[in-house]
Amino acid sequence: MSNLEEIYQSRVDSFGKQAEILAKKHFHWSFLRLIIFLIGVAVAVYCSNFGIGWGILSFAVFLPFFTYFIRLHQKIQFDKELHENLVQVNKDELSALDNNHNVFENGNRFSDVNHPYSGDLDIFGPHSIYQLFNRTTTTIGQQKLADYLNGIVDKDTILQRQTAISELKNQLDWRQQLRATGMNTKDNPTYIVALKEWLVQPDLVKGNAYNEMALWLFPILGIIGILVYVFYLPWQIIILFLLPSIFLLKKTFSDVNLIIHQAGNAEKILKYYGKIIEWVENGSFTSPMLTKLQNQLLNNDQRASKEINTLSFQLHQLNVRNNILAFPINLFGLWDLQWINQLEKWKEANQSSLPKWFDALAEFETLCGLATVYYNNPDWFFAKITEKPLINAVEIGHPLIPKQQRITNSIKIPTQGHIKLLTGSNMAGKSTFLRTIGLNLILSGIGAPLCAKSFETPLQKVYTSMRTQDALYENTSSFYAELKRLKFILEAADKGDNIFFLLDEILKGTNSNDRHNGSKALIKQLIENKGSGIIATHDLELGILEAQYNGAIENLCMEVRVDNDKLIFDYKLEKGVSKSFNATLLMKNMGIKINE
Repeated sequence: MSNLEEIYQSRVDSFGKQAEILAKKHFHWSFLRLIIFLIGVAVAVYCSNFGIGWGILSFAVFLPFFTYFIRLHQKIQFDKELHENLVQVNKDELSALDNNHNVFENGNRFSDVNHPYSGDLDIFGPHSIYQLFNRTTTTIGQQKLADYLNGIVDKDTILQRQTAISELKNQLDWRQQLRATGMNTKDNPTYIVALKEWLVQPDLVKGNAYNEMALWLFPILGIIGILVYVFYLPWQIIILFLLPSIFLLKKTFSDVNLIIHQAGNAEKILKYYGKIIEWVENGSFTSPMLTKLQNQLLNNDQRASKEINTLSFQLHQLNVRNNILAFPINLFGLWDLQWINQLEKWKEANQSSLPKWFDALAEFETLCGLATVYYNNPDWFFAKITEKPLINAVEIGHPLIPKQQRITNSIKIPTQGHIKLLTGSNMAGKSTFLRTIGLNLILSGIGAPLCAKSFETPLQKVYTSMRTQDALYENTSSFYAELKRLKFILEAADKGDNIFFLLDEILKGTNSNDRHNGSKALIKQLIENKGSGIIATHDLELGILEAQYNGAIENLCMEVRVDNDKLIFDYKLEKGVSKSFNATLLMKNMGIKINE
């Protein structure tokens, strides 16, 4: 068992024992809570023998005490759930060390076949780089991680993220409690989108003189109606006093329903967001990025967690309308509009702040995920971003391949008008190597740790063409889809965008002669446009281009060796054009009869 496995397993055992203790305590307090309640009721009943007023008074004295006891009981329940979550957090990390990341959301919904690289580099979906780094518990955190992986940032942001990740790496307890606090969140991205829509909607009550006046006048009319009924007139007279409320509720019915649709569903989500944000607010950080994000939550001593909890409480009160007992309260007291008025006051005070709070929370969750992977892989490295037009990778490996199976290579690639032509037989590792370079370039461009002993690079925009497929809904063949993809890459190179391309078996959908001529033309145009990258190919004849382009093309290969009819792969880069072939042997091993 490795040191990391020992750490996580010991935490599973420790938190598990504490969870068991808290579970027993919670169980005992449940009985105690029931007994205390029954005692309180019994005392109130007994006191009522001396007069109903004494019964009400005794229960009124008992109620604050019982409410306090309920809060203590809820605190035990929260601590129990937190420790159960911490057990699961550490079990998940044990699975991650075993290269099983299925317990984490894979981000498949963020996949985009038209993205410059995500479809080819396993950015999203099962066994993806997203799943490797994802430790988020909120949908806004999941979206933020997707945003990270979908594009590079400027050098200053990269350096700030690297510093922040390095600091969070060493805060194991804090990181794990952040995730454990949010694990019970039943999040839904549509609720947050709707809530943001409500933020920019016109107010229904606030600023409307008639509606604001109705909030205090109409309840008074309702009380007068009750008093008139009690002391003078038949009960039907109450309806006259309630008519203004009835007309106003009918008039605003659809507007109230819209507000509840936009904001009301977020009530429980916000309750959990408030808890997670409170944990962030109480953290201790020194890196500029983390302190800046934390300050977004503590602007002028205005704690975001408190404001979000207030919003959650107000939405909860508004949702009381779903209770059957809410109708008379609404009729006599305009309950809906009273709380919508409170919500609109909250919105006025926090309209510009709420998106910033959400963004800060999402950033913290994302950075914690990157820091967790860094903690789990202490031999990984942060890229050095340089101005030199050269990628210098030392012992670079594929981040999704387990360390025990991972083969690393070293390579230097000029980034202005230079192509590495990579040849090799089937299964020699060419495609995996392309993805190794591509993924680590992406990680370097977002400030994440990467799988290399060292990695120096200028900022590069990665473009790929590796998995082009038929698009039946567009009546598009795979060959035409690939041509469109190559055109997309050529246009980017023509703009001088510092692109780095990874092309795997280009023009494979046509005959060998067309493929060869088309490949040569494409290579020529890419070099003229100062594009740089790696092209993996089975077309060995392209190897002659190295001598024609004065250093702008270099031949590399990945060889396979045969030992007693067994294929031996070492997945190591070598200079030159491949000299090994294995298709015939592979077919024979599959039972296909080959005429010698």
